[in-house]
Order: sequence, then C-alpha cells, then structure tokens
Amino acid sequence: MTSLSPNYWTYVLLRLLTGFSMGVVGVCAFVLATEPVGPTKHGIAVMSTFYFFSLGVAILSGIAYIFQSWRFLYIASSIPSIVFLVFMLPFISESPRWYLIRDQTDQAMKIMHKIAKSNGKHLPENVNIVLDNEAKSCGHKESGTASVIDVIKSPITRKRLFLLMGINYTTAVVYYGLNLNATNLQTNLYLNVLFNSIAEMPAYLLTAILIDRFGRKHLGAATQWFSGIFCLIGNLMGSYGNWKVMRMVCGILGIFGMAGTYNLLYVYAMELFPTVVRNAALGCAKQAGQFGNILVPFVVVLDGGLSFMVFGACGIVGGCLIFWLPETLNKPLYDTISGMMDEANESMMLE
Repeated sequence: MTSLSPNYWTYVLLRLLTGFSMGVVGVCAFVLATEPVGPTKHGIAVMSTFYFFSLGVAILSGIAYIFQSWRFLYIASSIPSIVFLVFMLPFISESPRWYLIRDQTDQAMKIMHKIAKSNGKHLPENVNIVLDNEAKSCGHKESGTASVIDVIKSPITRKRLFLLMGINYTTAVVYYGLNLNATNLQTNLYLNVLFNSIAEMPAYLLTAILIDRFGRKHLGAATQWFSGIFCLIGNLMGSYGNWKVMRMVCGILGIFGMAGTYNLLYVYAMELFPTVVRNAALGCAKQAGQFGNILVPFVVVLDGGLSFMVFGACGIVGGCLIFWLPETLNKPLYDTISGMMDEANESMMLE
C-alpha cells in the first residue's frame, strides 16, 4: 500500500503502520527460537537465525540497485512478508513454555512430543511438565499475563531491564548509524551496504563459536569495545584518497563488532528474564533501541569524523554497562519471576 501513496502524509501513515506491525516480528521469532532449546544450545540456535537477517540486507542492496524507483522498491521488498504468511507461519509451533505458564500443559506436551519425534526421540506417555519448583514452593501461582509493570516491580528484573535498555540504545546507534553513514563515505552506496552485510556473517559465526566458551558478559563487552575502537580510529581518518577507503574499512570493522553484539544481546536478553515477562521485557529493550535509531539521522548529518566519534563513544559506554549484568551461561530459563528470584536469593546466601 505504501507504494501507492498519493501524498506525503499518506506515506507517513502507512510507514507508521508498517513499523508498528513489523516491530514485534523479530522479538517473537527469537523468543520462539530460544524457549524450546536447552541452555547449552541457546547461543548457536538463536545466532543461526541472524544469518538470514544479513542475507536479507545483502539481497536488499541488489533489489535497490535494480528497482531504483521507491514505489517499485516497496513492492519488491514486501514479497518476503507474503512468503512468510503463506509458506512459513502455518508451520511454526507455539512455545511450549508459553502454554505452560498459562496452565495449558496438554498443549505444551503435544509440542514436546512433536519436538521429540523430530529429533528421533520418544517421550513416555506418563511424563508431564510443571512450572518452576521454586514458584510452587512459594505457595502461590503466577499469572501467565505478567506485564512490564511486573518487571519493574521486581528489583532484580528492574535493574536488568534498565541496563539492557541502555545497552540496546547504544548498540542501535552504532549499528544503524554505521549502515546509514555509508552515504557520507563518498564510496559506492550499494557496494558499501553489501560489504557491511557480508561483514556481519563472520561476526555471527565467530560469536556463535565463542559465546559458550567465554560467556555472554565478557564477549558482549569485547565486541562492543572492538566496534567502538575502530569507530574512534575512523574518526581520525580523512575523507579523501586512501584515507576515504581506510574510513570505510573502519566502518566495516565497526559493523563486524556491533553485529556480533546485536546477535549476542538477543541470546543474553532472553536468558535474563523468565518466560512470563520475556516478550514484554525484550519489547521494552528493543524499543530503547528504536529511540537510538531516531538519534541516528541527526548524528549522520554531522558528516566527517564527528559521526564516527559518537559511534565510538556509544560502543565504549555500552561495553561498560554490560558488566553490571549477571552471567547467564548454562543457567536455566526460568518460567516465573518468583522462581528466578528464589534462585538469586539462594546464590546470595551461598556466597
């Protein structure tokens, strides 16, 4: 419908509706990819999905080169959504954890049996699943419709949410800023976008390999600082001759580091919150990133090295913030806030 916009305000309205409807797809997709998977495989399972994101950006640069009219570009770029609705959505199962926290254990077990069958396994008929034992021991049962208010009420999840929002904000500024800043590099725009998307793929692979070896916290800080350092180096480069090429290389290396961070943050964020509030918490964190995206155009118009300086500062700050979060490597995915809080209290007592 956007491609048929007769005037500017119709275009703005349709873009607003598109963003409103598409904004939740990524969060739901990554939650669905994580919740049925055991903790030792979270990293590689979720990170594998990012290859398709980068592949989409790479293909988009080619589509934009072919369809340089914005109306035709919107038509061509809407086809994947139609493919998703018709050929993919009917085959996607709901998360068994989502059914569990809503007391629909029969539906959850049906999905578990399907998962077992697809893995060449078999679940005995007399096996069932329950909520966290910690939640039951508290003598109450949490609702399956917890909201962001519940996240803020809990001191543990509140701290995690605000830190994650800050990290997502700085990450979004750097990641989308470097992509949009391609217009300032005075190089071929289509090739620059293509190189940026290609640079993301080895970042995803490397992060997937290292995430279960070094943990979420230290690897997240390292990838953000890697990106921030190369952005600061890009700030020192000129925009003429060989310096222009070197600045482009610094931008690609910045994308490499921040793509790894973005990839890792989805895994990290899902493990930081229990099932009952996971979607709400991730939605808030992603919304903070969208506010970072709003800032990006104002940074990009600074042109020259100033934009690289802002990106570098955001990368360094984001890397520092992540050290305030707990490590979640090989930790269970909790279904309830009370179950997660009991585990945290037990850990504090042991310390």
